[in-house]
This record gives sequence, C-alpha cells and structure tokens, in this order.
Amino acid sequence: MAGVPDARCHSPTHPRGPTLHLAAAPPRRPWHEQEQETPVNKQADAFLVDSSTQPPSEQTAPEAGRARPHESAHLHVAGAAPYIDDLPELVGTLHAALGLSPVAHGVLKAIDVERLKALPGVVAVLTAADIPGPNDCGPIVHDEPILATGHVHYLGQPVFAVIATDRERARRAAAQAKAVLSIDPLPPVLSALEAHAKRQYVLPDMHLVRESAPGALHAALAAAPHRLQGTLSVGGQEQFYLEGQISYACPTENAGLKVHCSTQHPSEMQHLVAHALGWRSNQVQVECRRMGGGFGGKESQSAVFACVASVAAVKLQRPVKLRVDRDDDFLVTGRRHGFEYAWEVGCDDAGRVLAAEVTMVSNAGWSADLSGPVMTRALCHFDNAYWLPEVAMHGHSARTNTQSNTAFRGFGGPQGAIAIEVILDSVARRLGLDPLAVRRANFYGTTSNNVTPYGQQVDDNVIAPLVDTLAASSDYAARRAAVAAYNAASPVLKKGLALTPVKFGISFNVAHFNQAGALVHIYTDGSVLVNHGGTEMGQGLNTKVAQVVAHELGIAFERVRVSATDTHKVANTSATAASTGSDLNGKAAQDAARQLRERLAALAASMHGGMPEAVRFADDRVHVNGANLDFDALVAQAYAARVQLWSDGFYATPGLHWNRETLQGRPFYYFAYGAAVAEVVVDTLSGEHRLLRADLLHDVGRSLNPAVDIGQVEGAFIQGMGWLTSEELVWHPKTGLLMTHAPSTYKIPTANDCPPVFRTALFENNDNVEDSIHRSKAVGEPPLLLPFSVFLAIRDAVSAVGGHRVDPPLRAPATPEAVLDAIDAVRAAR
Repeated sequence: MAGVPDARCHSPTHPRGPTLHLAAAPPRRPWHEQEQETPVNKQADAFLVDSSTQPPSEQTAPEAGRARPHESAHLHVAGAAPYIDDLPELVGTLHAALGLSPVAHGVLKAIDVERLKALPGVVAVLTAADIPGPNDCGPIVHDEPILATGHVHYLGQPVFAVIATDRERARRAAAQAKAVLSIDPLPPVLSALEAHAKRQYVLPDMHLVRESAPGALHAALAAAPHRLQGTLSVGGQEQFYLEGQISYACPTENAGLKVHCSTQHPSEMQHLVAHALGWRSNQVQVECRRMGGGFGGKESQSAVFACVASVAAVKLQRPVKLRVDRDDDFLVTGRRHGFEYAWEVGCDDAGRVLAAEVTMVSNAGWSADLSGPVMTRALCHFDNAYWLPEVAMHGHSARTNTQSNTAFRGFGGPQGAIAIEVILDSVARRLGLDPLAVRRANFYGTTSNNVTPYGQQVDDNVIAPLVDTLAASSDYAARRAAVAAYNAASPVLKKGLALTPVKFGISFNVAHFNQAGALVHIYTDGSVLVNHGGTEMGQGLNTKVAQVVAHELGIAFERVRVSATDTHKVANTSATAASTGSDLNGKAAQDAARQLRERLAALAASMHGGMPEAVRFADDRVHVNGANLDFDALVAQAYAARVQLWSDGFYATPGLHWNRETLQGRPFYYFAYGAAVAEVVVDTLSGEHRLLRADLLHDVGRSLNPAVDIGQVEGAFIQGMGWLTSEELVWHPKTGLLMTHAPSTYKIPTANDCPPVFRTALFENNDNVEDSIHRSKAVGEPPLLLPFSVFLAIRDAVSAVGGHRVDPPLRAPATPEAVLDAIDAVRAAR
C-alpha cells in the first residue's frame, strides 16, 4: 500500500539543504475496519522537482516521479493479463513432462525408453542422446547437462522428457521414472558442512582480505580488549513465484523457432536453445510479455524447460509446451543459497570493530550455476554499513547432492550482510550496550573510514542521518525502555526490539552485463510504442519505463505502450536482475526518446524559428518561439518531412571495473541505503513469535514512482522476513528427498503475518546520487535486508530469557523449533 507524505527533513551536511522527502504510511488497521481509499493518489505530490536543475522539458512535464498504478494492474484485477499458459494453443500442440531421478546420487545405467513409448498418448521420449547440440545449460561453468547422462546428482534431476498428446498423459508417463530408470546408487552428500569437511566444492575458494600490514589482522585480534567467536546457520529460500516454470516452443518457417518463455533472461535462453539445437542465435526468437514472479529463480534456471521444449518442438515439428507442477518445480530447480558461518571479532570498549575474520560456506548444490557471483556479492556485503579496518573473508561454495542453488532477490548480499549484523548484536550483548549504539560506532564515515574491503569508496553515504531519522520517528529509545519494562514483568511472553541498517551495492558484478538497449516508435497519430530488454515480473518495470518516455517527450502517460520483451527487437540483453532493471532499461529508453525529441525540436525550430534547444515539450504540446503546437500535429508534419520517427537507445553504466582474481575494484555504481525497526513478542513455551510493529525507511534517491517503490519495499520486507522466520527447507537425511516441496510443508508468509502496525517511508535522497535514471535508486533487492530487524528482534526476545547475559545461538529460519532450541541453550548457559 502506498503511504502519504507526512514530513520533510534537511540534510545537515549539505550547504543548500536539499529536501529529503519522507513519504510515510499511517499505521494499518484490520482490513475490515479500513475505509475504501485510493492510496496511490495520495502519493501524487510525494515527488518534488527542483526546476532549477532540470532541462526545459522536464520542468513542465514531471511524469517521472509521479505515483501511478502498475500499468497492468487493471488487467490483473480483471484476470485479463495473459501469461504463457493463457496463450491460445496452436493446432497440434503437444505437451512435455520431465522424468526425474528418484535417487540423490548414482550411476545412470539405462532408460527403458520403449516402455515409456508404449504408454497411452505418448508421442516421443527424449533423452540426452536426442539433443542435437551440446547437452549443457550451465550459465557460466559448463557443468550442467540439460538431461542427465552418466550420473545423476540429486533427487529430482531431469533424466528424460515425455512428449504426449496432452499434459496429463505426459505427466503420468513421466511419473514412471522409478520403474524405467536403472541407477546404481552412490552415497549422497546433503549438507554444506559435510561437503566442506570433504573439501568438495563447485568452484575454487575465494578470499577477500584487507590488512594495514602483513599480519595486522591477527595482531589486532590478539590485542583487542574484547574478542568474540561464534557460528551461525542461515537456511536457503524457495522463490515461490506464483507462475511456475513454463516454456512454449513453436517451430516457424525456414528452420526457425519462437519460444514463449517465463524468464528473466530472454537473451540467455535464446543462446542456450540455439546451442542445444546446434543453431545460430538468429534462428531462435524468445518472447516474454510478463512473468508471474521471478525473484531470481527464472534468471538461469528457465534453461532446462526452454531447451527441452525447443528440442522436442524441432524434432517433432510441432509446438510443444512444458509446464511443471509446483512439486516438480521445487524438486527440479534451485533457490537461495543457505550459508554456514564461523567468525571471530575483536573490538574496543565502545564496540568498535578492530578486526574481523569470517568463513562462509554456501550450499551450492550439485553444479556451479551462479554460485560464484553469489559468493562474490556475499563477500562484498559482509561489511554492510560498517567500517572494518582489518578484515578477512573466506568463501567456499560447497558441492552437495541437492538442487543447484541459484539467484534469489539479493543474490548473496543478504547472506553476507546478516553475518556482520549478528556479530555486532553479539558484541553489544557482551559489552552490555544498546545494539544501536554499537552499530552507530561502526558506521562508515563520510570523509574518512569510508573505503570498502574491496577498494570502493563509499562517497554517497547517508546511513547516519537516515538511521537518526528512523530512530526518532519510530520512538526507538522510548520503546527500548518499554520493552525492558514489559519483559521484567512477563515471565512467559518476551518482547524484542531491533534497528538494523542496510547498505546495498547496485550493479552487476560483471561489468559488461551493465548495458541495455531500447526501441521507441512514434506513430503518425502521436501514440508511442516502447520495447526494451528488461522483463516485467510484477515489479513495475514497464510502468517506470513508460513514465520515463512520456516524461522525455512531454506527453501523457496514456499515450505510451510497452510491448513484450523480444530477442528479435532488442538483442544481447542482460538479465533483469541485480536491481538494475529500471536503471539500465530506463536510461536506454530515455536515450531513444531524447533522440526523437531532438529531431522533432529541430523540425519545429526550422518551421517556426528559434533554437532547437529552446523548444519545450509539455502536456502534449510543443512550445517553440512563441508558437504552441499540438504534439500530434508536429508528428504528422515530421512524417511528411521524412523525419525518422523511431529510434534505438543504448546505455552502459559508466565507471565500473572489477578484478575477479583479486576481488578489488568498483563493482557498484552507487549504494542504496535503508533501515528498519522491528518489535516482536515471543512465547517462550511454544517458540512462536508475532511481529507487532515494523517501521521502514528506505533510500530510493528521487523515486520514479513512489507508489511502486513503497510496494517493493513492503513486499521485500515480508519476503525477507519469511526467509528468516518460517521458510524452512528440509531434505531427508538418507534419501536426499526435499521434504518441503509444496505449500503444505513450505511456509511462506501470508497476509496474517504482516504486522498490525506497518509504517513505510521513502527517504528521498537528492544528494550524492550518481547520474542514474532521473537520480532514482534501485529498490528491487536492497529492502530484502530490512527484515534483519525481525530476526534480531526475536534474538533480543530470546536473550531476555537469560537477562541479556547469554548470547542466543539462534539459527535462521527462526521457526518455533529453532526459537525453543535457542531458549533452552540460554537457560542452560544461565
């Protein structure tokens, strides 16, 4: 829900005192007590444009920054937004289903293909031998076959595909996998720590070290007034997109193929399909109008489904659709990497970190997938918002016989940052200090102590004023005292409170991924069509891009339409990931629209006099040398004058460089900041908890669309809270079966888990923002780190059981079982 602007503050560090607009949502009442309202409209004035710094067209047409509903919201509400499974099926369409390995590890001896072909409705059976090109869909390391051959590496690995006349018959045939597969089982490795003990990894180890001199780290640890050690376990997380994995491959003329694929990376799917077929990329067209959620799970792992459907379609010369059930989706695909940590820290009496060393072991699963970049980002986010003078980080990507883990919103950043937050929480408890005081003591500075361990200067730091604003608006100090008083009088129910900050780097770690293209067409009736390389998965990307184009041309938002992402329109695109969708594609679309505006301005000046740069576009009008033209009329004149009315745009993020061998450079264009306060109550008899209140304040620069951004902040908070509290992944210790493979056993948050008091605000930071699209900041991934406050508030409540004298060994997710285990440990230690 969008909030309403209720306060403004000024930066004390800037001589001109630019406004930092705070758009805060009021406390929420139960749904049945809420009046019907349109909160989006209340956000309309949350964004203010400083006209003194804007070009003429931007002064009078502030479409960028306006709170608008999602461009497909009316279709979603009406059930009229088509997803891939809603597309009309072509005549002759066949359906595919995957036959999955019934064992976690073994030698694949044989597949009884003939038995499968004899089943009702079965048209064909595909195995690895039927793939014309290389049997590989690994995104970076070529270690992941499309269909298993030689060995199976996890329970649920695709071994064959059944193609049948309808989906039900295909599924029934594929379910015979156990009967038709001959596999000699081998002992599986199912945990990251077991793999780590065996030195079994998918990639070489990574080490990121900063020392003022050789040996300084361990010397600082030895000399520190206080020295702490600890371990932490944080589980993985299923993306649980509402629309599951699906691909629909349709042969076209002259050895061509069109693939409708629910994917965050159409270009990669195009390349992998062409690779599997032994074709060139120009023979394959991948299109994606919208996804029903992605969260990273459709970045690289759409590949198996796209490749199988495509190989079958080409082999049979008929359209083939492959849509997996939720259970099979769980069993086949990977998810957020679970991490195990061992750490040591030395600090002074104020809790300032003097030296820190951490070992991170991720559960990569059976293949590399994106585990390397995920670990890199984890290492680069261990510092979070804190200056660590002497630090060593060691990353190990453990190979286990489980699903190959992959991208998930945050992409390793949350796994890296949560470790330092737990460490500082432990430091505060050891020293008897308020955790917020310890955090403030360690914040990065603005003029010194502001270089990250990987060598990037933190030159846009607003974490201190942002945290001060939130601490004041949330009454943190008074509530801390109130929680202590409550706990003193309550032997069974214990409350906890925590305030945690966020610093999150924005850009792909690989520099060349930070590029985007777009096409903008103006038709002779003045309507505009935009195509760009990003994919819409509900996050509002198309809405923001349409706003950018409307803003640039000075026309109404309603004139602009965004078409489906299509590899035949914009080529060689990057994944819609790393929170860069609006930054990259918005800039590319702006570039294309600006070229068109300049052409139209030159034509207007040639007809009416004046200089082209003085022509202004606003409110569907064109103002030139005293004349006031209708935009449509100028477009018609441009067509008659043979002025090109379409343009391509391109953008590449400047200033990025990264050495993946030394783990040094400037991998991020800027940082997004935020903070959250969470208050919980824990039942010490059952281990259950309830989030009572959450106050969120997030830095979005100059928001492109406050309504969309607030929705993203709130959604990320609840999703991250689920990761840390209820979403538990459990594998059978002997068979390797993922036991939590359905909504009945895997518990994502629901509306009932939202706190009754939920205050969300945008800290609109007009200073120290790089030249991003309209000086906005990414909002997709960074807010997922805000619910660290929930986990640490639970930890605070558990700590109260022992009078805050024992550090609770709480693991994540903090399920009731985990909370009870931590309570028992605290009581035993006390």
